[in-house]
Amino acid sequence: MSAVAGAALAEAPLASLRPVPRPDLVGGAAPKVARLASPSIAELFAEARLGGRVGFVVADARTGVFLETHEPELALPPASVTKAITAQYGLSTLGEDHRFRTRFIATGAVVDGIVDGDLVLAGSGDPVLDTDALAGMVAALKAQGVRGVRGRFLVAAGALPYVRTIDPSQPDHVGYSPPVSGLNLNFNRVHFQWERAESGWTVNLDARSATLRPPVTVARMAVATRDVPVYTYADAGGVDDWTVASKALGNAGSRWLPVRRPDRYAGEVCQVIAASQGVRLPNPEPVEGLPDGQALVVHSSVTLSEITRAMMRYSTNLTAEVIGLTTSARRGVGADDLHGSAAAMSAWMRDAYGIGSARFVDHSGLGEDSRLSTADMVRFLVQLGPGSVLHRHMREITPQNTRGEADPGLLHRIQAKTGTLNFVSALAGYATATDGVPLAFAIFTGDTVRRAGIRPEDMENAPGARAWAQRSRWLQHQLINRWAGLYGV
Repeated sequence: MSAVAGAALAEAPLASLRPVPRPDLVGGAAPKVARLASPSIAELFAEARLGGRVGFVVADARTGVFLETHEPELALPPASVTKAITAQYGLSTLGEDHRFRTRFIATGAVVDGIVDGDLVLAGSGDPVLDTDALAGMVAALKAQGVRGVRGRFLVAAGALPYVRTIDPSQPDHVGYSPPVSGLNLNFNRVHFQWERAESGWTVNLDARSATLRPPVTVARMAVATRDVPVYTYADAGGVDDWTVASKALGNAGSRWLPVRRPDRYAGEVCQVIAASQGVRLPNPEPVEGLPDGQALVVHSSVTLSEITRAMMRYSTNLTAEVIGLTTSARRGVGADDLHGSAAAMSAWMRDAYGIGSARFVDHSGLGEDSRLSTADMVRFLVQLGPGSVLHRHMREITPQNTRGEADPGLLHRIQAKTGTLNFVSALAGYATATDGVPLAFAIFTGDTVRRAGIRPEDMENAPGARAWAQRSRWLQHQLINRWAGLYGV
């Protein structure tokens, strides 16, 4: 193993194991204590064949005593484990019952079904607003008798700072690095679908949801006769101008693409839906400030608790950034841009929990420059404690056996957050071992040298990254299996 389990590591003791307590003497004889067979750390590292570096810590979650460590103070990219920090940042500040509101505001009275002034679609950052919810708002507007607007149709997305893309190093076309604003629709993605026709391909872009598929013009797609690059992008005066390589399409398929102007996107979709319901709206106009007026319709999201559970399960980057930015705004610090808000979260972690290694560049973990040590991650988890609000919002993860297969028959439970970037993998949370002993753990693996060598066009599907991630996940689960056997019996 290069830089993971070299000769020095193979020869040195890698772990200080907790001694097995000697049982009370019974009848003058000490019964033998059986210890579960467990592979050594060096053996696990060698079989994983990761390269790069590994840091891990496992602790008794009740006392905070470190039970086994390897490079505990090594600061590595935490990837989406960052979302666990963001979840606590948001839940502790905003509260589990916090809801995001999206409103239709009228700047004038409604006279004979016409808004005598402007109609404003105003967001507060709702990260789970979708086309169906927007259609429900339009239906509620129509139910109040509104049929049109005498003034303008304004779109107000200034409740949160506009972020063009979460991580500028990512390719333009990846949906996991969308923009962020105070008005977000369908995770700020448009659905691109293609099908081979008699001559070329038929392509469609729409804002689909569970029941609707309104077409959009704020994004357009052209098929180009070429092999590479697969996609090109240009900003054509506020319109996302895409091309796709014909050789990459095949007969049919679809994918989600980011929209770079979420305010224009939400405004156009709203206008199309309104027209289908008999409500005539002018062309949408983005506006920076929020005009005064009367709220005619208010749509409230599900609770922050529900939103956080979904974020922890599906690892949605937009959700994390919205929660982080909203929390920083509520706290009155660092809310002017994404990096400032991430720095404010780093400072909060240091001040509230004494975590010195925390250095975040965003709230989702997508940026590779974030750093955190496994020792500090475990100290954070121990301070919150098993059964805490964060613990309750973590995803249940099925343990894996030595073949890397999910095995619910293993006698321990894992509630944790995963994190994956190219040649970076992380897992942190709580494990309840065989006898119910709660363990807090963090495992960060990273080959940052290999990651730095990825070409920009390969970032979405870097050669070797998927197999590397599988080996890292195998190592993570074998470490947890080891700990459950050593410290939970």
